[in-house]
Amino acid sequence: MAAAGGGGDGDPGPSAVSRRVKFGSLGVLVLQNASLVLSIRYVRTAPGARFLPSTAVVLAEAIKGSACLLLLLAQHRGSVRQVLGTLQGQGGDTLRLAVPSLIYTLQNNLQYVAISNLPAATFQVTYQLKILTTALFSVLLLGTSLSRLQWFSLGLLFAGVALVQAEQARPGPVAAPAPSEGPPQSYALGLAAVAASCLSSGFAGVYFERLLKTKGGSIWLRNVQLGAVGTAVGLAAMVAAEGSSVAALGFFYGYNPAVWAVVVNQAAGGLLVAVVVRYADNILKGFATALSILASTLASVHLFGFRPRAPFLAGTAMVLAAVYLYGRPRSPRPEPGDARQPPAAAHKSPSKDKGS
Repeated sequence: MAAAGGGGDGDPGPSAVSRRVKFGSLGVLVLQNASLVLSIRYVRTAPGARFLPSTAVVLAEAIKGSACLLLLLAQHRGSVRQVLGTLQGQGGDTLRLAVPSLIYTLQNNLQYVAISNLPAATFQVTYQLKILTTALFSVLLLGTSLSRLQWFSLGLLFAGVALVQAEQARPGPVAAPAPSEGPPQSYALGLAAVAASCLSSGFAGVYFERLLKTKGGSIWLRNVQLGAVGTAVGLAAMVAAEGSSVAALGFFYGYNPAVWAVVVNQAAGGLLVAVVVRYADNILKGFATALSILASTLASVHLFGFRPRAPFLAGTAMVLAAVYLYGRPRSPRPEPGDARQPPAAAHKSPSKDKGS
């Protein structure tokens, strides 16, 4: 019997291509997650003119929405009429997406505040609390049932982050002090920002997942809608928070190639998450998260003079273990004919987790 996924003349079959896309997308996601945090930290702490974060959020939303629109157009084989008809038929859902779009805009702006005030490695570890908030909102809003192992992993995650934060509060900095000509930093402000970002990320992700489950629709269509609404919401937030500064300095004040790289990187993150959701599972995504934390920590040592001590390393190890345990399937031996979705997949939200 011929292999089902085999291709003739040595060509890779669909399953082989799917595996390549799966691991390729996860590898790129590791690089994207680590490089985004490191690059934001660099451009926000470097001396000189500082760009306005709200303008970067607007640009990232516009770029991501435009890219998804092109992908949606490709799905319809270049038919603009079909794409417009699909978008018009989803007008009501576009309004419903205003809620997650507003929260995602807040989340992205909070990430800039957090990374501007926290070491990159500390932010990466602490930001994993979004797993805890997402799980809690999944239980409350979706009625998701968590296994004992998952509850244990959430407790381990919280303990690991608490250990990292307790270590940071000890006398003696773990990172090299910022240059005297650099902008001032507040650890308390950064910690509050990352906590609020985790809370908003959890709620928005579950809300978006609930909308997808009840309304359906292509992931690219939903991201086009999110991009359009997110751009409008981002512009409104920019005017409200930094309107006078934008009017006085200009929209692109402080932009340089490094800042543009951050904007494009942030926009690409949402597309990568959609690809990972399509081709990967929660376990491999957890490994990608763990590897991005390790990559950020190692890079911070060389780029920013970060000096992790034993409690930080222990807390980080606890967080990595929690990420792995939370993504494990509930039952390693599913019953024959059981078509129920495994618990790991139940938490694989097809939401766009921005900057993660």
